[in-house]
Amino acid sequence: MSVLSDRWIKKMALEQEMIKPFISEQKGKNKISYGLSSFGYDARVSNEFKIFTDVNSAVVDPKDFKSTSFISRKSDECIIPPNSFVLASTVEYFKIPKNIMVICLGKSTYARCGIIVNVTPLEPGWEGHVTLEFSNTTPLPAKIYANEGAAQFIFLKGNEEPEVTYEKRNGKYMKQTGVTLPKV
Repeated sequence: MSVLSDRWIKKMALEQEMIKPFISEQKGKNKISYGLSSFGYDARVSNEFKIFTDVNSAVVDPKDFKSTSFISRKSDECIIPPNSFVLASTVEYFKIPKNIMVICLGKSTYARCGIIVNVTPLEPGWEGHVTLEFSNTTPLPAKIYANEGAAQFIFLKGNEEPEVTYEKRNGKYMKQTGVTLPKV
């Protein structure tokens, strides 16, 4: 398994529409950086947010998740309450090749502020907007910025194509758009 370079990412983004829209260089003057990097791609967070709230005192249950546990907002900024989290999605739509696994890492700029970005790996054959979770680990409100960098995606090439891809097994998050809540 090898980590794939900017050359490979750019080729696949342009020829196979692996990342759309695709930014072919790092952008970031007075912004949290995004776009193509040496061995990854820094995706942006969209401007649609689902802010977790305990106003309804619901139990968080992945098998019976209540959408009323969130307040939806569309904005250029989002304030995450202390010790809480927000769901959002990437601006970019990804189409992962069948022999590639993608790992996501949070941006260090957010991590240095106590904001942790979490997303699961993007499996071979998966496509869609990536749902991101921003956890505010601080006792203070924290701010994230729409249309700026949120997480870096690292592309790993497997030794061969898997027998069953995400697409072949009809994964429940296939071709998701926008923020997608938990499904069982």
